[in-house]
Amino acid sequence: MPRVVQFDEFGSRDYLTVVERPRPWPGPGQISVRVMGAGLNLVDIKAYQDERAAARMGVTLPSGVGQDFSGFVEDIGEGVTAFTVGQAVFGSAPFASIADFTVVQEDGQVVAKPDPLTFEVAGSLGVVGRTAMASAASLVLGEHDTVLVSAAAGGVGILAAQLAIRAGATVIGTASVENHEFLETLGIIPVAYGEGLVERVLEVLDDGDRVTAVLDNHGTPTIDAAIELGVPVDRINTIAAFGPGARGAQTVGGRGATNADLIEIAELLAENELVLPIDSIFPIERTAEAYARLETRHVRGKIVIVTE
Repeated sequence: MPRVVQFDEFGSRDYLTVVERPRPWPGPGQISVRVMGAGLNLVDIKAYQDERAAARMGVTLPSGVGQDFSGFVEDIGEGVTAFTVGQAVFGSAPFASIADFTVVQEDGQVVAKPDPLTFEVAGSLGVVGRTAMASAASLVLGEHDTVLVSAAAGGVGILAAQLAIRAGATVIGTASVENHEFLETLGIIPVAYGEGLVERVLEVLDDGDRVTAVLDNHGTPTIDAAIELGVPVDRINTIAAFGPGARGAQTVGGRGATNADLIEIAELLAENELVLPIDSIFPIERTAEAYARLETRHVRGKIVIVTE
């Protein structure tokens, strides 16, 4: 019997359980995907911990978990023309991706997987790929920019930082010390996050240089540091602060991206033009343990659930 991970109560990852359910079949305009990899995202933590946050996301109990997937098309519904049985695909299936099978709309957030791209990376890309593309594009970065990227070792941050470098910008990235050497290999200038950030950023700037733009993936403290560094709020984009906490900055996220953006970033990864590290891989039976690791907020790249 096919497996699916779900939660029946709010409050803790301890409520995440693997249950058996009949295989889902696609309806008209839908495809069924046999899931090979499913990346974890912080939005899931908010959903299973906080009933109010879950309600805002339209989550009701019992709920599946996971946003992103990769796998093979198992069946197609009536009228489907964009995909064929056996085709490798990836994308997003909100609160339904950590399972043996998931069903998505043909015209939804699903695209063909480039052959060289691993199922682990492809299965981690839906949310962070779209978000990084939209976030980086929001500031129209160029060779005259010095960009501060917060949480630069995380899934969105590490992609956004590399996209900024591809645009010609100099990138300073905040991360825990254990990730500094890795960021340096990507051409990112690392600094520790936390109190004293402004001083540490000023220390790594060349004489006469200044920070001209910020891609925030951490929250209000980064935005406050950016303002102290003299960055105009219209040159700050945040995906981690909203309302008053955004301080007037842009809040362009994954909803500002298209399937074409997802295809573009997937091709860059497939061609080794970008790197999305896989922090760790867990079998579906250990999904709760995988989320425990994500809850530490000290992850390099992405955590992936595999079904085989």
